[in-house]
Amino acid sequence: MNRRHFLYILGSIPLTLSAPKIFGGGTASSAETKQSAIEKIVKSDMEWRQQLTPAQYNILRQEGTERSFSSPLNDEKRHGTYHCAGCELPLFTSKMKFDSGTGWPSFFTSLPNHTETRTDFKLIIPRTETRTDFKLIIPRTEYHCTRCGGHQGHVFNDGPEPTGERWCNNGLALKFIPA
Repeated sequence: MNRRHFLYILGSIPLTLSAPKIFGGGTASSAETKQSAIEKIVKSDMEWRQQLTPAQYNILRQEGTERSFSSPLNDEKRHGTYHCAGCELPLFTSKMKFDSGTGWPSFFTSLPNHTETRTDFKLIIPRTETRTDFKLIIPRTEYHCTRCGGHQGHVFNDGPEPTGERWCNNGLALKFIPA
């Protein structure tokens, strides 16, 4: 470990400890863990490549981001449910959606136990359903589908009531099922 890497880890510990407070998360209690009995899907890299389009693979498996205002789901107004494009687990309903003006489908919350609300630091703790990334210097909390681990987007604390959260999702990571 070089000095720069050590200082980076050391300097980010306070952010890691405060992230659950900022984003309303924290480690799930044992009652919540028992309640979220969603069976995990594990596939090889080759299986994911065969199932997903190259753009979906980039987002869901390599944590890519689509261009803003490129998804037709951004303007979707019908009643229905938004499912993970990787495993079809329902993640959001149309009642949770709002126009954030960012160019990505945005929601003020997710379906309970379908995305985890735990925040972990990616250099210390292995891949989890949500974690903090520093790709844009400012820490962002990623969230992933609980069932397949597919990257969906980021959670910010600048959303509307009642939660104050903005779940900013990649449209290609979702599949809309009309009611």
